[in-house]
Amino acid sequence: MQQHVYHLSHIDLDGYGCQYLTTKCFDRIECYNANYGPEVTARLAEMVKKIEQDKFIHGDKMEPLILITDLNLTTKEGNWIEKEAIRIGAKLQLLDHHATGKSAAERFAWYKLDTTKSATLITYGWLQQHYGFDKKNEYAQIVKAINAIDIWLSDDPLFEYGKVMLGMISGAREINRILFPAEDRAFKFSLIEAAKARIDYENAPIVLDDDLHQVKKAFFKQKQNNTKDNLVAFFVTDLLTKDKQRLTIHYKGYKGILGYNVGNTSIIGNTCMLNNPDYDFYMDVNFRGHFSLRSNNKMDVSTMAAHIGNGGGHPNASGGKIEGYKDSFVYADVRKFIQNYIDEKTKQ
Repeated sequence: MQQHVYHLSHIDLDGYGCQYLTTKCFDRIECYNANYGPEVTARLAEMVKKIEQDKFIHGDKMEPLILITDLNLTTKEGNWIEKEAIRIGAKLQLLDHHATGKSAAERFAWYKLDTTKSATLITYGWLQQHYGFDKKNEYAQIVKAINAIDIWLSDDPLFEYGKVMLGMISGAREINRILFPAEDRAFKFSLIEAAKARIDYENAPIVLDDDLHQVKKAFFKQKQNNTKDNLVAFFVTDLLTKDKQRLTIHYKGYKGILGYNVGNTSIIGNTCMLNNPDYDFYMDVNFRGHFSLRSNNKMDVSTMAAHIGNGGGHPNASGGKIEGYKDSFVYADVRKFIQNYIDEKTKQ
C-alpha cells in the first residue's frame, strides 16, 4: 500500500514553507491552500471528494493521509473532518502553532499544537521524526529563516532574511491562486527555492532583495526575454488558452473565456483574443463583481457590458459591475454563477 498525501496549508510564507518541505519529502502528494474562515471548510471538502475519486480508481492500493498545516480548526470543523476521514479510510494529522486552536488540540489526538515554533519548523521536525527527512540538513537554514520571521525572533541572525522572504511571498500575485492553484503554488515554491540558494551569501537579505525581479522573470520566461509584465501576460495567456474548455462561457451565441481576478486585462485580454481566434470575447471578473471585457473585432463588448452590468466603454474594451455577485473560493462556482446570471439577463 502506497501513502498518498493530501496537504492543506495557509497562504503565507509559513504555509507555503510547510508545503515546500512536504513536496520534497513525499513522492505522491497533492497540495491545497486556504485562508482562514469558510475557505478552510471548502478546501477540506474538496480534498475529501478527491480522495474518494482516487480511492475509486486505486482501491486499497493507496493509503491517504490528510495533512493540515499552519491552520487552526474549530472543534466543529475538527469533528467534521475526523468523521469524514474515518468514513473514507484516511489518516489525519494537523500541525499548527496558533493558540486559537487550543480547545480543538485538546479534543483531538491528531491535532499537534506548539505555540513556540512556526508551522514550518513543526512540519520539519515531524518529517524528520516520522520519515527520516533531510538527513543532510539541506533545508535547516531556510526553515530557521521562516521560523525567525513567522514568530518574530528579531534577534535571530536570519530574521532580516526571513523578512525579505515574507514580502517575497505576500507580493507574489502574478498568478491567481483560485483560477490556477497549481501554477501559483509552483511559482511560490520557486521563490522559496531561490531564497534557499542564497541564504548563505554575504549580505544575503540584500542579495535576495536585489535578485527577486530576475528570479521572478526566470520563472515566467519562455523562449525569449521581455519585460516582466509582458512575460507574465504571455504565461497567463498560455494558461488561459490551455484550459479554455474549463473557462468557456456564452453570451447570445458568442463564446468567451472567463478569467477570475486575473487583472492586467489590457495586455492579457488582448493577447488572449489574438491567440484564440475561435473565441469572441474575454471577460475577467474580480471578487467584488466588477468585470472587464475585451474583444478583437468579433463583437461589440460595450453592448454586452451595458446589458449585463450597467457598464459600457468601447466596442473592443468595456467593463461594468454584476449586481448581487456571489463570490466563491471555487472557480467552477464562479463560472456557474456568471453563466446563470448572463442567461437570466438574456432572457429579459
